[in-house]
Amino acid sequence: MRPTYPEVELALLSRWPETRLEPSLDRIRAVCELMGDPQHAQPVIQLTGTNGKTSTGRMIDALLRALDLRTGRFTSPHLQRMNERISVDGEPLDDEAFVDAYADVAVYADLVDRDQPHRLSFFEMLVAMAYAAFADAPVDVAVVEVGMGGAWDATSVADADVAVVTPIDVDHASYLGDTPADIAVEKAGIIKPGGRLVLAAQPAEVLETMLGRAAEVGAPVVLEGADFGVESRVAAVGGQQFTIQGVKGRYEDILLPLHGAFQARNAALALAAVEVFTGDAELDPELVRAGFGAVTSPGRLEVVRRSPTIVLDAAHNPHGVRAMIESVGEEFAFSPLIGVVGIMADKEAEEILRELEPVLAHVVCTQNSTERSLPAAELAELAEGVFGSERVTVAPRLDEALERAIGLADAAGEDFRDAIGSGGVLVTGSVVTVGEARTLLGGGKDLP
Repeated sequence: MRPTYPEVELALLSRWPETRLEPSLDRIRAVCELMGDPQHAQPVIQLTGTNGKTSTGRMIDALLRALDLRTGRFTSPHLQRMNERISVDGEPLDDEAFVDAYADVAVYADLVDRDQPHRLSFFEMLVAMAYAAFADAPVDVAVVEVGMGGAWDATSVADADVAVVTPIDVDHASYLGDTPADIAVEKAGIIKPGGRLVLAAQPAEVLETMLGRAAEVGAPVVLEGADFGVESRVAAVGGQQFTIQGVKGRYEDILLPLHGAFQARNAALALAAVEVFTGDAELDPELVRAGFGAVTSPGRLEVVRRSPTIVLDAAHNPHGVRAMIESVGEEFAFSPLIGVVGIMADKEAEEILRELEPVLAHVVCTQNSTERSLPAAELAELAEGVFGSERVTVAPRLDEALERAIGLADAAGEDFRDAIGSGGVLVTGSVVTVGEARTLLGGGKDLP
């Protein structure tokens, strides 16, 4: 009997979670081999890095579709629904197609489960489903974001034609290492013989590792700052306008409907990746403008409400929070800015709070619905040490936390002496927290 979408979700969630890792590609290779190796059915652009992977991947996808190529895109984690992770031609699989992809993989997964010491994980199943769906479509190119790391990530069962590395900093330290240099070793594993590397600007020790790996496998490299980059940038209504010097061409007056200087850098990285993929030729500027004009990036400096303005940003590590704060200061003029913060227990919560303290007038500490979430009371205890108790509110339920924050932002003139304008609310700290807030606030019309 064919399962329903909720039954597929439950079946996937019953497997090893994404946060439980074993450094092996044996299981994903085995299931893909039984399916006829669908990961080799199309060229692959693979992305790794600490921050910016999802936005950069969405931009690459939009540019390729503007060039009239059919795309598949795999991303993780999801914001609101599991089937967001697998898209064809820019649209997430609908429930029926998601169930079909699961059914295509499940029979082979059962065989692999019996033959391996550990069953296929939740993430490995989704990767297999994505490659199966892309081969079935079929797509002209797959844009694939790693889940964590690189060399041992299940997505690396495919050899990337173009490896894209976004900025690297410390995240998932318990799995990948305590320094950017340590983390770079694992992430450099997506650079394969016969591929090419498109590299964002990096700390010196990361750059050394990446260039060393590229030289080892003979992969040509293009580097932000040397071969491509953002030339100029200004804020515009609903986003920003900029000029990019690409690998082969210069592209002026690009309008991007996303906020933040980091998104402009992501755009330069995406454009360079597409130039390299298509053969280092200058692209039609009108197609480039059309591609960037169609980009969305839910949960990344996303405005979901006005009066007061509510901004969602899924920054979940200190590096991402710093970039977000810089952009909030450039793009918006909130006074006061109230934070709704929910962080996973395995993240650097205190350091994230220290990054937020200079820009938040008040923080509402909350938690999301997952077991990994740091309890709101524990987060508030950390926050009081950073903000002082008078600037901290505890609201374990996310809906209550949003109500409290909106009330504080609305009452700016009464409650905050230094308020000089209209208040705003920033929801951040975790992809899951932001996704659940997006659902509560009625966002997600671009998602199934």
